[in-house]
Amino acid sequence: MDFSLSAEQRQIEEMVSEFVDEEIKPRAAEIDETDEFPHDLVSEMGELGLMGMPFAEEYGGAGLDYHSYAIGLSEIARGSGGLGTVVAAHISLAGNMLAEFGTEAQKEEYLTPLAEGDDIGAFALSEAGAGSDVPAMETTAEKDGDEYVVDGGKLWISNGSVADTITLFAKTDPDAGNKGISSFIVRPDEDDGFHVEGTEDKLGDKGCPTAELRFSDMRIPEERRLGEEGRGFVHALKTLNGGRITIAARGVGIAQAALDEALAYAQDREQFDQPISEFQTIQHKLADMDTKLQAARMLMHRAADLKIRGEEFRKESAQAKLYASEISREVANEGIQIHGGYGYTKDFPAERFYRDAKLNEIYEGTSEILRNTIADNLLD
Repeated sequence: MDFSLSAEQRQIEEMVSEFVDEEIKPRAAEIDETDEFPHDLVSEMGELGLMGMPFAEEYGGAGLDYHSYAIGLSEIARGSGGLGTVVAAHISLAGNMLAEFGTEAQKEEYLTPLAEGDDIGAFALSEAGAGSDVPAMETTAEKDGDEYVVDGGKLWISNGSVADTITLFAKTDPDAGNKGISSFIVRPDEDDGFHVEGTEDKLGDKGCPTAELRFSDMRIPEERRLGEEGRGFVHALKTLNGGRITIAARGVGIAQAALDEALAYAQDREQFDQPISEFQTIQHKLADMDTKLQAARMLMHRAADLKIRGEEFRKESAQAKLYASEISREVANEGIQIHGGYGYTKDFPAERFYRDAKLNEIYEGTSEILRNTIADNLLD
């Protein structure tokens, strides 16, 4: 059991950390304020290989292992929670769907530009009445010759309004329950009947547009179906299992940012003629924050290790996301408390970390659903 990073992993961490400190952190408050998608920063991440970290080099990716990917994602989230979601939705969801279930032709045509950072990806699963209850979706894809005609809508789609490639889930057999769901590749600029209804005004996660999509008689060629008909539900579950590792990484990154700011503030802020870091109450808060952060990081790497080894990791990815999500909020909350009144203002980033952290407990499997997953695994 080796807990040290390899030379390559440490190099990735240092490279991404430098980029975050020089390019993302100075823009983080602006991104949070404007809620505009930072095309220039995403393009720069593409040039650095960060938009295709785990994908094979033959498809334009960096060929990194999942430890390195999780490290890179956590560093990006340390700079901006919104950009952390942009990358996670692009790679872990849209990109991994193509990498895992696409044909060679589909990978060459659609995965390569995603991995190289030329295109942006999104994953369209959730609907207004089908969040945790995926089989309740109402979007349909009816076969018509060598095409599918798609009607319906999707909600809460990260990157949905800026994506060039979207992996879409729809019912090809509405009477077959979860076995009647199939997955498809959608190209918004090419597919007539694709509409962006708008984007959400969210509490946090700014800079990552969360869109409502609508499909009206949208025709998708049969060659853009991913895998066999009726396998979409399985595709979604397998993809989300891997995606939970990177949402854990997002939680780790936000918690690290909150701890860093709290440490710096505690050593600078003076009360009663001494830095507040000299008070045992503050020291205990900092100690607990770091302990939770280190535990979350270990759970993240354990799930990544099992994925790399090709072993079952459903429970471990759920545990990593559950714990990292909840402690990121707890650490961010203590960061605000250490900042006192200043932590409740936008003059300091402490309040942003709290707003960004909360989302981790909701998307890609709520904490309640994850506890069900863990319990089901234990009881099996």
